[in-house]
Amino acid sequence: MNNVVISGTGLYQPPNTISNAELVEAFNRYADLQNEQNAAAIAAGERQPVPHSSVEFIEKASGIKQRYVIEKDGVLDPARMYPRFESRPDEQLSLMAEIAVDAAKKALAAANKKPEDVDAVLCAAANMQRAYPAMAIEIQQALGAGGYGFDMNVACSSATFAIEQAVNAVKSGTANCVLVVNPEITSAHLEWRDRDCHFIFGDVCTAVIIERADTATSADQWEVLGTKLATQFSNNIRNNFGFMNRMEDSDPLARDKTFMQEGRKVFKEVVPIAATHIEGHLAALGQEPTNVRRFWLHQANQGMNQFVIKKLVGADAGDDVAPLILDEYANTASAGSVIAFHEHRADLKSGDLGVICSFGAGYSVGSVIVRKR
Repeated sequence: MNNVVISGTGLYQPPNTISNAELVEAFNRYADLQNEQNAAAIAAGERQPVPHSSVEFIEKASGIKQRYVIEKDGVLDPARMYPRFESRPDEQLSLMAEIAVDAAKKALAAANKKPEDVDAVLCAAANMQRAYPAMAIEIQQALGAGGYGFDMNVACSSATFAIEQAVNAVKSGTANCVLVVNPEITSAHLEWRDRDCHFIFGDVCTAVIIERADTATSADQWEVLGTKLATQFSNNIRNNFGFMNRMEDSDPLARDKTFMQEGRKVFKEVVPIAATHIEGHLAALGQEPTNVRRFWLHQANQGMNQFVIKKLVGADAGDDVAPLILDEYANTASAGSVIAFHEHRADLKSGDLGVICSFGAGYSVGSVIVRKR
């Protein structure tokens, strides 16, 4: 079995940001319009008014202060409240592939690799732009990579689940160098008209190079000590958009066709699942949570991450042990823990232990335990 390392990461950051203040202004204008249009029904008690949002509410509920998006005008248009993307002809590179190629090139440069060194491409994200051809194969062609490619969707755990597939392929010898990309265009599946969730997501793409340790030449290498995945079915986070909708003659803009969650239930149930998973994974490798120098956790909610860390190390460890990036990026689905790893690892020393962990819809949880070489 081959030893495996993460030898490079890359990040695509969209050109636009939406601050909480901008988002609140647009949402409240939308709420006022809805309340004006439905004034009679509201007065008769037949309909509830749309409540206003606020910057204070958003930051207290999540810790999010802004988010990056590919397109912001459509989101901030109270008559629309979702992004406006231009349709592309089939012969043009798709939007999801475009941002994945950007992140992939940066990861390849960090790993001192060329596209032709890659013999597998895994595209793992919470939502795919289309059913087929696979996004991974389009990305593979655009880069000039070899081998094979396939898509994966395990919601917010897609990245860690794909990393395990990549690690196993390299361990077994079916691939020598694998590219994992996580193009998360979450602005397209968020319900921007719902006060309880309109602030949650942002767009981004991450990329990770996983390869044999004996072929790695980058200055920054992380030995993969182990990976572990788990799932448990729950309806508390759901998105019903899909190809079956047309057969059902259902409204493509109906509320259940975008992101929905029972936030309090998710918080209560996922925190112990994630903490127990990480603790068990470390124990299987003969390690304790207190031996871990840094936890790069899924970036969904500041309070959630604080509770997970408190369960693991018994104290409020702070950003040095569990850095947060969601204040700047918001929730970026599967890419969040990889962004944290990408941006907050340079100060670690040889021998330091780290955990990349994601958790989300499914429920799903995936962890990757690494050691700085």
